[in-house]
Amino acid sequence: MKVAIVYDWINRRQGGAERVLANLHQIWPQAPLYTSVYDPQKARWARKFPKVVTSFVNDMPLARKRAFWFYPLIVLGFEQFDFDKFDLVISVTSGPAKAVITKPETTHICYCLTPPTRHIYNRRLWPFQLAAKQDYILGQRPDYYLTTCKNVSDRIEYYYQRNSKIVYPGIDLKKFKPKSRHCEDYYLVVSRLVKHKKVDLVIKAFNQNRLPLKIIGTGRNENKLKLIAKKNIDFIGEVSDNELVEHYQQCQAVIFPQEEDFGLVPIETQACGKPVIAFKGGGALETIIENKTGKFFYPQKPSALNDVIHKFEPKIYSSKTCRQNAESFSEDSFKIKFRKKVQGCVPAQP
Repeated sequence: MKVAIVYDWINRRQGGAERVLANLHQIWPQAPLYTSVYDPQKARWARKFPKVVTSFVNDMPLARKRAFWFYPLIVLGFEQFDFDKFDLVISVTSGPAKAVITKPETTHICYCLTPPTRHIYNRRLWPFQLAAKQDYILGQRPDYYLTTCKNVSDRIEYYYQRNSKIVYPGIDLKKFKPKSRHCEDYYLVVSRLVKHKKVDLVIKAFNQNRLPLKIIGTGRNENKLKLIAKKNIDFIGEVSDNELVEHYQQCQAVIFPQEEDFGLVPIETQACGKPVIAFKGGGALETIIENKTGKFFYPQKPSALNDVIHKFEPKIYSSKTCRQNAESFSEDSFKIKFRKKVQGCVPAQP
């Protein structure tokens, strides 16, 4: 069976979506990767694919840095790809990659990370209203939908009137694991430093409670966040995988303040035997067991987060229980279940 994998744009370091692509590559190592734009210096993780095919947008000035500005052209670029020689096309997307056009003999399965609610549907200006109508039309092109969690499955049904089946993404349980060592007194945030991740909410809370906080990650809001942070807050920046695991293992708990579509950070945290303090919404509701592997705060305000932190007792959370919950979300489980779902969708080859 000839397989092609399609992704919106490849212009950043490895995150959750990129790990999904790496897992798919392990299932189908000969599958080429199709995308709108490709920055090989920032997205070094994509070099493992046998071939990365880009659209005409890749040659446009600024397209690799500001892909979203070129959204209508990116849709056109995906429509121009030729998939006639493939039996299966898998689009992994939270945006335009589902726009690909396939012949009836080629099965198109969309692994939808989320409909583009934040970028398109939640905006009121008329260009975004037109984009929302177009996105609905594009959402009818896949033959089947798979998705990351019930949270996103509900959105797919609401925005596209399509059914979907859930295959939870996974983490490398050999990498993320508990370790018997002295626990330090700091709390931890692991996140890209952009507005919708709500890291500013955590900083405001810790400015008030004055407890030690470490922040791992970088992003365009980094300087603004540093300006408002007091001395008890330490910005670590980018770290290696080994350093990330060590910080998970040594912290009191990880703070997860955003409403994420799914979110791998809470799973990585629990795999390392530590609890999560998360906003009560989104995918975290499916991966955290309240009072056993973490606590939820609501509403999404610094005062609500501090109310939970003031009552939080890390010692009551069992490292074993946290780890056992994370074991439900392994990369091996993802690959087995994803392949099984695909086999149920693709016609048997002669």
